[in-house]
Amino acid sequence: MKAFLALLEALRPKQWTKNLLLFFGVVFAQKAGDMGLVAKSGEGFLIFCLLSGAIYLFNDRLDLERDRIHPVKKNRPLASGRLPEGLFRVGFVLITLGSLAWSWTLGRNFFIVALTFFLLNLLYTLWLKHQVILDVFGIATNFVLRAVAGVALMAEHLVTGIENGGAPAGSAFLSPWLLVTTFFGALFLAFAKRRGELQLDHAKKHRSVLVFYSPRLLDQLLTLSAGVVLLTYALYTLWPATVHRLGQDIIISNLFVTYGIMRYFYLVYRENQGSDPSELLLKDRPLEVGVLLWVITVFICVGN
Repeated sequence: MKAFLALLEALRPKQWTKNLLLFFGVVFAQKAGDMGLVAKSGEGFLIFCLLSGAIYLFNDRLDLERDRIHPVKKNRPLASGRLPEGLFRVGFVLITLGSLAWSWTLGRNFFIVALTFFLLNLLYTLWLKHQVILDVFGIATNFVLRAVAGVALMAEHLVTGIENGGAPAGSAFLSPWLLVTTFFGALFLAFAKRRGELQLDHAKKHRSVLVFYSPRLLDQLLTLSAGVVLLTYALYTLWPATVHRLGQDIIISNLFVTYGIMRYFYLVYRENQGSDPSELLLKDRPLEVGVLLWVITVFICVGN
């Protein structure tokens, strides 16, 4: 039983909050009242959690020696020896094949996105994470794929940039502004993570790409990414198609997005946090309140 609990821990459930992006599709499409689509989004969420977990297993095996000299990662199930090598191998194969097979039952589009997500993560683990800037681009693209996956669950065709009346039947609309916001928001979090990692002892030994970064460079990249997030999200809320679907009150949500970005800057620069965005979201109460108010505002606008 302890070995199976170690396997579950190695799947990193705390990181699964990232996959909540899959629900954004059904929410922003104003179909949150359709329990069938909500249940389908729940399946997609679980599939991406399992695929993410499989990648974490693969990554932990690949980085085993580095993790053993890391002050925190040395306590991970594989690095500490709590997860047997045999169970790791069987778990990785079964979880990967099972989740991809499950994704096929939710439609071709979702399967293609899920497979792309898995392969991109393999590429990230094997090569991209060692390439300066591209490592963070890989992380950000994963967030975009999560958002696209949520929309892919709803329709046969995915359409970007076409207004009502110009899209084929059975299509779902992908807002280009939200995709850009998601990409740069993920860049912001990833650069903050790199900056936090750079402060750790022996940082460059456990993540080789950090040798190419410096605090000054990361400060500039953080500022650039945050600025683009605020700009593109504001444009999304002001865009005529958005106002037509969600109403003018969606503009209020800019307050909470701006607060969230500024609060994160505070945590990174004044509290020396940011090396683990998922954990930070779960333990910083003001940030949680800001996110909750944003969610409430969006749901009110979507429900009108």
